[in-house]
Amino acid sequence: MKKILFVVKDPEGLHARPAGILVKQALGYESNVFIYKGDKKADAKRIFGIMGLAVKNGEEITVTIDGSDEENAYLELKKFFEENL
Repeated sequence: MKKILFVVKDPEGLHARPAGILVKQALGYESNVFIYKGDKKADAKRIFGIMGLAVKNGEEITVTIDGSDEENAYLELKKFFEENL
């Protein structure tokens, strides 16, 4: 299992546009991808789950990736978060 710790820097937080892009990207992996904010957990392949986390600017999230293509998914998702959030 791989983990990404990330502090959201986008002034609007994890809003609909990047959430939609994230879902499309996560659906391309066989691995399970989950996002955690505090004690809340969301499947990164489900937009309503991501939006339900209500991640705001300055908040830390943890992304876990577990599965057969986790190394590739980790590298691509890390880049996604750095470039989009």
